Amino acid sequence: MNKALRKAVIAGNWKMNKNRAEAKALIAEMTPLVKDAGCEAVICVPYTNLETALEATRGTNIHVGAENCHWAASGAFTGEISAPMLAEMGVEYVIIGHSERRQYFGETDATVNKRMRAALDAGLRVILCVGELLDQRESGITQEIVSMQTKVALGGVTEEELKRVIIAYEPVWAIGTGKTATAEQANEVNHGIRTVVEELYGKKAADGLTIQYGGSMNAANAEELTAQPDVDGGLIGGASLKAPDFAAIVRAASR
Repeated sequence: MNKALRKAVIAGNWKMNKNRAEAKALIAEMTPLVKDAGCEAVICVPYTNLETALEATRGTNIHVGAENCHWAASGAFTGEISAPMLAEMGVEYVIIGHSERRQYFGETDATVNKRMRAALDAGLRVILCVGELLDQRESGITQEIVSMQTKVALGGVTEEELKRVIIAYEPVWAIGTGKTATAEQANEVNHGIRTVVEELYGKKAADGLTIQYGGSMNAANAEELTAQPDVDGGLIGGASLKAPDFAAIVRAASR
């Protein structure tokens, strides 16, 4: 990380876990453990836990995000939640383009861009997920895939709006598998993403962009990963559901 140029952010992605009582208890356990964090701490929770999380984190240094939003402000989209709905609640962040949304729910680069547009228009901060499949890595086209995903997602996003975007590199083969890219592999791809952003927006904008790593970062490997110059924190899955583990990752990113 280079904290002189950009902010380090550790964001937990709870996925489809925790009821309201469990969420309240987890946040209560987590709050004192991260209160002195030298990085930004975010929890992205299921829709049913958003109000609970917003109430439980009031007055703390923990920020709250959602795990997805629709591209329309309103309409006949049964089961969906719009970005203005999230903003009206007081939610700050939203994850867009997670690999599980792409894999299980038909998310495409084009719909990721539409959701990005909606989230930014609503004043939200976006955690944009990009990453390659295992066969794409083995074919040696990781950078091409990640570059394309980044370019399409950022289509129409201004340099000023980019200040509200975090990019999370998530190699799909490392999501929930226990496999992790080496620190060097993570940094290499993150650096490639920063190079793409520099081509689109210039060096100053690229240097100021927070780029996380999101493939099975945990308490054991967080320090090595966040020590890399282009890894500015992490998007944390399973480890974010355990307060001590999440706090250990926050401490690693605070150094």
